[in-house]
Amino acid sequence: MSDLPVELYTAAQVRELDRLAIEEQGTPSLTLMERAGADALDVLTGRYPGAGNLVVLCGGGNNAGDGYVLARLARQAGLEVRVIALVEPGRLKGDAAASAQKYLQTGSVETALALEGADIIVDALLGSGLNRPVEGSFAEAIELINAASVTVFALDIPSGLNADTGVCLGSAVRADATITFIGLKRGLFTAEGPEFCGEILFSDLGTPADIHVAVGAETRLTRHEEIMRNLPPRPRHAHKGRYGHVLVIGGDYGYQGAAILAGSAAARAGAGLVTVATRPEHARTIPLFRPELMTAAVTTTRDLDALLDRVSVVAIGPGLGQSDWAIPLLAQVLQTRLPLVVDADALNLLALEPLRRENWVLTPHPGEAARLLGITSTEVQTDRFAAVTSLRDRFGGTVALKGAGSLVAGATGPIRLNRTGNPGMAGGGMGDVLTGVIAGLVAQGMEPGVATVAGVYLHGYAADQCAGEGERGMLAGDLLPVIRALVNSN
Repeated sequence: MSDLPVELYTAAQVRELDRLAIEEQGTPSLTLMERAGADALDVLTGRYPGAGNLVVLCGGGNNAGDGYVLARLARQAGLEVRVIALVEPGRLKGDAAASAQKYLQTGSVETALALEGADIIVDALLGSGLNRPVEGSFAEAIELINAASVTVFALDIPSGLNADTGVCLGSAVRADATITFIGLKRGLFTAEGPEFCGEILFSDLGTPADIHVAVGAETRLTRHEEIMRNLPPRPRHAHKGRYGHVLVIGGDYGYQGAAILAGSAAARAGAGLVTVATRPEHARTIPLFRPELMTAAVTTTRDLDALLDRVSVVAIGPGLGQSDWAIPLLAQVLQTRLPLVVDADALNLLALEPLRRENWVLTPHPGEAARLLGITSTEVQTDRFAAVTSLRDRFGGTVALKGAGSLVAGATGPIRLNRTGNPGMAGGGMGDVLTGVIAGLVAQGMEPGVATVAGVYLHGYAADQCAGEGERGMLAGDLLPVIRALVNSN
């Protein structure tokens, strides 16, 4: 057993890891199955020591084989075990058949979907190869599992979840914990994956590290230590001019709060100076809310000329709107060579007149991503990896696709998947704070792609800290002092 690695794989890549372990490293496939069942049982009994009655639901593939191994070993350990087989053991093939026969030497199987009396339900129905909607008796079993008030422990992946996309295929098991094997499946961590997986645990089944090098991961998790390395303590002779100047453009009528949040976040992330370019009426009032922010009254594009000559990075979109005031401001900013962070209505305007640029960061939520790609938000969520890759390929630069398991795709390297954040972030202004944090990090000298990975992580981590007081009712502004603490935690 080990902590979670950073590499995330598709189901096909995990099958290749499995093949390499068997064919090139000489580990028998049945040995890997035995290890999976044994490691799963060790985790189960370690986390739920009071559980004495297991109900193991087995399907028809290798996932079922893992379940039969666990059931046999659990019986040998003195636990009460019932196995419910949705596929007759005699119909199984290969290692799954062998494992089922070994189990049958210690106990019998049932076919009726009766879950009464279980302390823990073990889901060994459907594995990571599933790519079509769940139907028939399997769908019925999943409904019964989810309706039972019992701890659910999934083997490799909750049955019904797509291992590549994290999408529920009609119905899926809601597990309290999932142990996954050999390689982490990327669908466990984004879209609906976190909702169905519960706690994610991992066993590499003793496979050697070199096979993981041979199968290059196209997605990687972001780790806390990585982010902190990019935020070293400041020298004692530091001054504000050393840490850049962020220009936030936005705050149309009724939306000045968005610009305040973005500007405040840039400052809390450590930018030396922050100016908010906004409607004249708002330029007079913003200092009343946040006196540290400079403001500039902008009526026409001419009012931006001098500002653009003296700033380090532009964040455009928070509260920008799509009016005749907003459109020319965005057009002028797009003519500069400055690094940009583009969000909210600036993205919606970009969708109307797409262009490609390499030194910008786009931060769409699924709805904005859908408009940029000319598809529906449902299609975006159906395959978030394909969506973020298409956005990056079409628009260039770095793209952060927000949502559960936010994805960051840059010009080079793997897609980065962020695990921080929680449902308390489902409220107004959260995206404005993220925009400001990223811009603030870019102003301090971070390369935009690195700043985006860090900003997404810090934004979600701050929300997780705030969630200690409850997710419901969390405000975007609650994150600001926590972000300050985080960027100074080294």
